[in-house]
Amino acid sequence: MVGSLGLTPESLKASGRSSESVSLLILQGKIKRDPDGYETELQLIYKQFKTSVDVFQQQAAVSFSSVGSDPSVAKDLGDRAMFLAHVTPFYPKQLAAFPAQLTDLLRTSSLAMPSGLRNHVAQALILLMNRKSLVIEDLLALFLDIQTLGDKNLRTLAFSHIVQTIRKMSATDPKHKSLQKIVISMLELEDEAKAKRALATLCELHKKKIWLGDKNERVAIAICEACFHTSPRIMISALRFLLDYENIDDDDDSDAESDDDEEAKKISQVVISRQAIYKANNKGTSSSKKKKQAKLQRAVKSIKKKQRSSSENTTSAFSPLNHLNDAQKFAERLFSRLQTIKGTGERAETRLMMIKVIARTIGLHKLHLLSFYTFLQNYAMPHVKDITQILAAAVQSCHDGVPSDAVEPLFKQIVNQFVHDRSRPEAIAVGLNVVREMCLRIHELMKEELLQDLALYKKSHEKAISAAARSLIALFREINPSLLVKKDRGRPGATVAKPKQYGEAHVFSNVPNVELLQESDRESGSDGDQDDDDTGLPSCDDVEQELITDDCSSEEEAEDDSNDGDDMTIAEDDSDIDTSIGGGEDEEMNDSDEADTDSENEVMESEDDDGEASDSCGEDSGNKEKAKGTKRKIADFDANLLSADTSLRALKRFAEAKTEQPSFDENDGILSNEDFRKIKELQAKKEAKIALARKGFKVPDSDQLSKKRVDPAKLEAHIRHKLTKEQRLELVKAGREDRGKYQARAAIKQKKTGGSSNKQKEHRKNMPLAAIRSKAGKSKRTKKMKNSLSGSQFRGRKAWK
Repeated sequence: MVGSLGLTPESLKASGRSSESVSLLILQGKIKRDPDGYETELQLIYKQFKTSVDVFQQQAAVSFSSVGSDPSVAKDLGDRAMFLAHVTPFYPKQLAAFPAQLTDLLRTSSLAMPSGLRNHVAQALILLMNRKSLVIEDLLALFLDIQTLGDKNLRTLAFSHIVQTIRKMSATDPKHKSLQKIVISMLELEDEAKAKRALATLCELHKKKIWLGDKNERVAIAICEACFHTSPRIMISALRFLLDYENIDDDDDSDAESDDDEEAKKISQVVISRQAIYKANNKGTSSSKKKKQAKLQRAVKSIKKKQRSSSENTTSAFSPLNHLNDAQKFAERLFSRLQTIKGTGERAETRLMMIKVIARTIGLHKLHLLSFYTFLQNYAMPHVKDITQILAAAVQSCHDGVPSDAVEPLFKQIVNQFVHDRSRPEAIAVGLNVVREMCLRIHELMKEELLQDLALYKKSHEKAISAAARSLIALFREINPSLLVKKDRGRPGATVAKPKQYGEAHVFSNVPNVELLQESDRESGSDGDQDDDDTGLPSCDDVEQELITDDCSSEEEAEDDSNDGDDMTIAEDDSDIDTSIGGGEDEEMNDSDEADTDSENEVMESEDDDGEASDSCGEDSGNKEKAKGTKRKIADFDANLLSADTSLRALKRFAEAKTEQPSFDENDGILSNEDFRKIKELQAKKEAKIALARKGFKVPDSDQLSKKRVDPAKLEAHIRHKLTKEQRLELVKAGREDRGKYQARAAIKQKKTGGSSNKQKEHRKNMPLAAIRSKAGKSKRTKKMKNSLSGSQFRGRKAWK
């Protein structure tokens, strides 16, 4: 022990101690308790460290094999380096040069070091950095270099330390311009190994939202610029990160969401009145209850879908593509590189990733790269590999700022190549879905004759084709129903939508949805008792739980309602049944298949609308009915919506109240945070009512479409793909899990316990003697009669008598 430390008995005696066996760990603990008393031992060990460094460097200069032949030198050097790193804070003057010496050792001799010594020296440097004897600026470039040595443990150690250190420092200084400059400069090097580690560091920091935001936009720009690196591996890594960024699950256990995010989640909860839930569960027959419950569930799903899309938009807002200073130049440079590598034998996966990044950039920033659509025409064929992803990129690159003439050749080729009678059902379904998504972004692409031809595919026996054609019809019912045939336009009383022209945009002259705040203030000032839906509003989960009811209970409730004996209440229930809340897209498209049933439903709905209008006009007589003691009808809230659109009296009252209400410009023109929160709540209520009372779907605006990523899997909706042999075997094995081992029925009977059955006993029982004699006599008589009649002539009744 003493010899390993290099402490002679004379030196220990001179220091006032005996030559007891000591170790570095014991000496380390003693130094931490009494630093001044062990200064002599520290100087001896520090001299031994310098000697070990010299010996190691001499052996490394001679040959690498000598280092491997004498592992004790490396072991002693690593132990003393760790010891000095632990005690450096207690001797700042004596060990002032030790951190620099250790750094130079790792920088100059890292290749010659064995793996264990490299890890010990790296851990010692990390310890010195944690004790603030070193700063990360001095070690960042070194730790990025040693990650390229091929040592997996060392690479993991250095990488995790860099990320965690920068993460802690970001709490005080989020910019770290000096650190960013070091990593970005290493990313720009031509050395592939160093640039790859620098890119991995930047991507990890950006993924953990450390170097993120407008203040750190140079990091996002550097990641995007890595797509033009001379090394193909760096380019592929950058492209893959840009494409997969929105699918990254945050493993970060950082701070929770802010108060604004929590309030937004609370506001976005589904707002559905208890009155609608009560009618869906308790009023009407079983069939009408099922319809109302289905409509409520569709409303819940639509609003949940909107919540998910809003959360996806928040994650896509952190994408590095959002922080490009010149997105047009980036797209043009990447497109030119795509064209140059097309004939160089580059892999098809690399070209596909470049196409998807270009399309994502065009759609996100609404760029004009018209030659990109011509380039995609070369791939718009059903037999091309990964054609669905290419078509999704084509859809992603379309936006309302692109003229329809530039996209029309690509659009026509997709229709001609995919949607025809000789094409496969899968190709027709994908083609129709792509046509729908492109027309959703550029309305001018569709012509009247083409739309009417495509609408005929709704009668196809393939579910994927018919669903795609019906979704196309439902889209044009919302954006331009005049292109459809009369029977496909939906309800005749609905308002006809006017398609926007090219370049037309809606400009807000005031705060969006501020009129909702004015209406709520006016209603609360006039009558505070009329707010039926503001109290006790259930959330989305509560609605789904209440909607799950048994058919038996609904039928019993219907019979109880029919046995009440009050004709007025029965009539009111019937009116509530017929006044159906607008259904969803699937119900609407199913009704459009059969013209006869559709016309009958329209007649019934028109009669119901007349009844609702008469009920809404008779609100003034409600007090009289109350005075007489009759039961006052509770008007359905969706009926109020429909009647408000048709009632001239309601429109007149609304116009008079709007003129009487002073505008915000006349007061102070300033809205507080409470006002904006209330506007969000009112907007959520309004969207819930629209989802319940409206058929079809709401067409998203161009900003929502540009932020949302097009999923190629959705273009293949309802398509049944052929299963491979392995997949079929997995399904077979999954079906056999709950089933026991096969056995024959006879084997099961033989293994039966508990005695024989009555049927088995009957087979074993002997027949009585009388039964045996009667059976024998009967058989003898039958045989005798058969013999007597076998040769005789037929003497029965003639057919003509």
